[in-house]
Amino acid sequence: MNILQLRNLHRAATSRTNKFRESDTVRFYTDFRTALLEGELSHDEFSIADVFDHFVEDGHELRQKFNPNKRVNDSINMELLEDAAYVSTTAFTNITGQIVYSKVMENWNRPDFIGDQLVETIPTQFDGEKIPGVGLIGDKAAIVPEGKPYPMAGLAEQWVDTPQTIKRGLIVGVTKEAVFFDRTSLVLRNAGEVAETIRISKEKRILDGALGISTLYRRNGAAASATYGDSPFDNLAATNALVDYTDIENANLLFDGMTDPITGEPIMVSPDTLIYPTALDMTARRIVNGTHVEQGTYNGTPVTRSPNPLSGRYQFNLLTSPYVKNRTSSSTTWFIGQPKKAFAYMENWGVTVTQAPSNSEAEFSNDVVSRFKVSERGAFAVLEPRYMVKCTA
Repeated sequence: MNILQLRNLHRAATSRTNKFRESDTVRFYTDFRTALLEGELSHDEFSIADVFDHFVEDGHELRQKFNPNKRVNDSINMELLEDAAYVSTTAFTNITGQIVYSKVMENWNRPDFIGDQLVETIPTQFDGEKIPGVGLIGDKAAIVPEGKPYPMAGLAEQWVDTPQTIKRGLIVGVTKEAVFFDRTSLVLRNAGEVAETIRISKEKRILDGALGISTLYRRNGAAASATYGDSPFDNLAATNALVDYTDIENANLLFDGMTDPITGEPIMVSPDTLIYPTALDMTARRIVNGTHVEQGTYNGTPVTRSPNPLSGRYQFNLLTSPYVKNRTSSSTTWFIGQPKKAFAYMENWGVTVTQAPSNSEAEFSNDVVSRFKVSERGAFAVLEPRYMVKCTA
């Protein structure tokens, strides 16, 4: 789609001679955003200068006013009047807003970020809260004589305190110079870098919590305790380097020892995720995806060959990132478990792009035609560390 086709669609949606309804305009911008996000359209297809020329009345002539050399010869009063005329037009900022938003989401959802795969995202309206729950009843099923009432089961109250949420964000500005010199790529790069900066902050906070760098686990009002250790539960497997399937077995044995802190009953853990530094990527894939294993020596001793014991039973999500080593300072430490049962991200709001209103002070004092604020607010929380095991070499 070219800029003329886009303008014609916009005019059709906003034409008051064609039974205009406000919902038609909303649908136009919604469809435009969806097409950008789903890849049917590319934000690289549209130039900021072209959007200005075609969506602002007398846009081409007004854009020439942004030429610093031309401003010297023009009347100051005339320039101010024309500036006021163009900023009252919302189509330009709405269109560029959708383009900026698509670039923000492209960088925010980069597949090499693994943090969101380690947490259950829990929407919340609170700035830190208690996540309520109940302890297991345990083996307390009572014998009920014929005709007698069933006894009541007593539930042990439990809760986890989550950290306070924090807002993070930055602003992307489109200056008059960016419009005049058609610096579309620069604006989109800035938008992408803003999204990436905020996303990296979230990634590091999630990994710091999931990998045990931050001490965040607070149960029943107690002081924060480490996510991994040997007391009051043992989910730290020292000297358990990731070499073959037996190392995964060693971690599973620790899961077998996990018990409910109230009843003492075993906690059923079904490990579904491996987290490791990039140095262990080939090793992890060989261990998990190998079709068979061999045991024994080669010279003089028979070699026992059998199917990979991990096949069939386990379907691991293999997650690696340079940030794993960056946060742990180790190229050999790895983690196994059910992270989405262990961890949560308490989210007030996800990544949001907000457009500044027209006629702002920044437009007059800084020659900023439009501004877009990118923000998110949330906090990482440890809900139940017994669903994870940390292994060191």
